[in-house]
Amino acid sequence: MNCKSSIRTRIRLDRTNHGSTDFNLNIDLTLKGRGITAIFGHSGSGKTTYLRCVAGLERPDNAEVCINGEIWQDQESFVPTHKRPVGYVFQEASLFPHLTARGNLNYAVKRSWSPVDTGFFEKVISVMGIEAVMDRYPSALSGGERQRVAIARALLIKPRVLLMDEPLASLDGPRKAEIIPYLAQLPDLFEIPILYVSHSLEEVSQLADHCVLLNQGQVVAEGSPQDVFSRIDLPVRFDEEAGVIIKGAVVERDEQWHLNRIEFSGNELWVRDGGDSIGDHVRIRILARDVSLTEQPCDQSSILNRVYVEVEEIAPDRDEAMSLLRLKAGEEYLIARLTNRSVSHLGLKPGRKIWAQIKSVALVR
Repeated sequence: MNCKSSIRTRIRLDRTNHGSTDFNLNIDLTLKGRGITAIFGHSGSGKTTYLRCVAGLERPDNAEVCINGEIWQDQESFVPTHKRPVGYVFQEASLFPHLTARGNLNYAVKRSWSPVDTGFFEKVISVMGIEAVMDRYPSALSGGERQRVAIARALLIKPRVLLMDEPLASLDGPRKAEIIPYLAQLPDLFEIPILYVSHSLEEVSQLADHCVLLNQGQVVAEGSPQDVFSRIDLPVRFDEEAGVIIKGAVVERDEQWHLNRIEFSGNELWVRDGGDSIGDHVRIRILARDVSLTEQPCDQSSILNRVYVEVEEIAPDRDEAMSLLRLKAGEEYLIARLTNRSVSHLGLKPGRKIWAQIKSVALVR
């Protein structure tokens, strides 16, 4: 099994109860050994079970796990969890309550897979922004602070891969927003691949370099966030959260109206000024519910953003009154969620060119 500079996993796990199959995990993936890979899907899709198999907490009878050249499981061998150089961050911080933040980090240093010098220790503390809380006990920390300490503890064991299982699920919106910038910089600063389990499209849209979409223990889509979330042919539907992620560049700032102009694939969008500079690359998220279609663009409208698109695909929505439309905009895609009546009224079909009006654009990074 050649897995240098990659994360190679082939896992077959059957859970049975009285002879009937309750759950099957059937995954065969070769992922890049860098960046953040989001393992995404609805509850019960197998995300956490997959992570537990990588960590060795589950032992499937038939599996291969190889992390950047290190074989942790194959047909002949199984490396137990305590011998796998893996960092694991759970939904709850799970800090030792009788130790300060510093004490929790020192515990990790003693169990690190390679020596931790003062420079590396201070780098981890600085990157996670926890200098001011080092002498506090977990009970005196906010939820966001506890989770940042937990992430620092996982980094200080110098793992070959960092596994994160819904690390923001227990936090409210402001605390999530506080931590996401810290997470986004980890792969580059520490040259460590991250497998990030989540069912939050918001988190994935901000963090993921690569996405794996699971459904009932199977991989149903894999690729960039732009590719995966622009598809409308998948068995997994996101209803009101359906939408696309687009990468663009800031080309103009309108200081009077506090807006930025973003160019992407020969098109442009105006978004709220997020403090980015000219030339910065950003991600934007556009929900299907915020896209309408019109034969003629209208300047007398509160909607600023209009993009000329081509209808590529039409698929039925879970709501029988609605349809999902995949719209090609240069090299990128939009999704619109329209009533079937509107689809019929506008005579929409694959190949039809039309104007997309975008009511709201979320700048996510």
